Amino acid sequence: MIQLLYNGSSSACFEIANNNPYYAPEEYTVLLNGAEACKGDSNVFSLFGLAPDTEYTAEVCMSGNTEKISFRTASESSCVNVKDFGAAGDGIKEDTSAIQAAINFLPENGRLYFPEGTYLTLPLSLKSHMTLELSENAVLLGSTDRERYPVIPAFAVDPVTGKEIPLASFEGNEVGCYQSLIEAAYAQDIAIVGKGRIDGNGQNGDWWKDYMNFPASRPRAVFLNRCSNVTLHGVTVANSPSWHIHPFFSKQISVLNCFITAPKVSPNTDAIDPESCDGMNIIGCRFSVGDDCVAIKSGKFEMAMKYRTPADHHVIRNCLMDFGHGALTLGSELSAGIRNVEVTKCLFRGTDRGLRIKTRRGRGKDSVITNVLFDNIRMEKVLTPIVINMWYNCCDPDRYTEYVWSREHLPVDERTPHLGTFTFRNMECTEAQVAACYIDGLPESPIDRVEFENISVTFAEECAPGIPAMQNFAQNRCRTGLYLDNVKEISLKNVRVSGAEGEALQAAHYENISTEGFETL
Repeated sequence: MIQLLYNGSSSACFEIANNNPYYAPEEYTVLLNGAEACKGDSNVFSLFGLAPDTEYTAEVCMSGNTEKISFRTASESSCVNVKDFGAAGDGIKEDTSAIQAAINFLPENGRLYFPEGTYLTLPLSLKSHMTLELSENAVLLGSTDRERYPVIPAFAVDPVTGKEIPLASFEGNEVGCYQSLIEAAYAQDIAIVGKGRIDGNGQNGDWWKDYMNFPASRPRAVFLNRCSNVTLHGVTVANSPSWHIHPFFSKQISVLNCFITAPKVSPNTDAIDPESCDGMNIIGCRFSVGDDCVAIKSGKFEMAMKYRTPADHHVIRNCLMDFGHGALTLGSELSAGIRNVEVTKCLFRGTDRGLRIKTRRGRGKDSVITNVLFDNIRMEKVLTPIVINMWYNCCDPDRYTEYVWSREHLPVDERTPHLGTFTFRNMECTEAQVAACYIDGLPESPIDRVEFENISVTFAEECAPGIPAMQNFAQNRCRTGLYLDNVKEISLKNVRVSGAEGEALQAAHYENISTEGFETL
């Protein structure tokens, strides 16, 4: 069965149904109206260079079998070449004014087309009802001149009503930020598509150097502030000054068959960080970055209490995480809560942690995580496959205080976080090193319940010690099995741990534990 995920005026994205994480059972050939269009080996594939408002039939040929799907591309009002506005695309002349003029004058429901070339630019602002298409070998390259990036205030104040208009945020706080390379605010119906590249050029400027002393927070490659119905399809997003794609208080956002990449050593270059969003789809994407691959957030305490907007209805499916601190992370800025998250059919390779949940005292009583499913996940050479850490000690001024690190049973108040039930099932994890899982709750707010079902973890033959969770006074561990502390209910069903040193199950401060089919080798 083939599912149509996205149908634009010049491109379309499809998903092949099977139970394999990320990769299809074998390589396949795609025919478009009877002619070979491409070959593929992943469960999600794309077609580009399509004509608007046109009927097509795609066929996927695999193992002698053929499946067909017919579709009609979307209509558009017009297509405009950015070079008609004077963009040089030579990587030398700055093209900011030409590109922004082309965006401003593009008719509604129009497509702005970038032919092959390198378009050096300062930040750009998108508008509603438009498509930006980067053709193959077209690169939007961020300028390294930080002094020319506008600084966007956290909010503006309406002089008539006194109402605040939220404009900028980073790491869960409303703060002034340098304008992001591609930015849209209070806009809808936007598509960024194509086989081209959005390159923040972080490695060639000073964005990754001494950034804690900048007068404003670093920009992202793509920032969507209170937008709706936005799709990124096919593009590569690379080398962002900080996070790559940051949807913020937005609805119905899709990132499909994209590649997000930055060097392992690049600081805080998360791939996709949806914050207080509703309806986030991340499907068929590939990641290799310097921090978390996907981090779902809902703000720190002050901002969360101001807007009370949880992260809701997130789907992450058929993705490949090649490197990152965490492949799929919830938090740590989750003070408004996270609910209805489905992570399925993903492949994690070489990340520090696989499924990672992080919070800490100070996030607040509304930072509740509910209805979260992790299913059909394969991990290869992930140092610690599962981490739930309620002692996270990064990105806050009080990170080293006793309030954060004390192991005493502190009073429960409005700033005490709470974690509910987590289910991990149908997971195969090979060549782990540090721990099979590391779950560490708060004594005054233990995690309600953790369920493992059909889980297999094996350790690599040669393992190096490491720290499973970022917390104060963390201990190096190596070949630790299942470590759980301050979890009320623990359920293990058909769980196998191979190669652990010491006790394969280390549990403390729990109320009930069940081990049905728990096996150690």
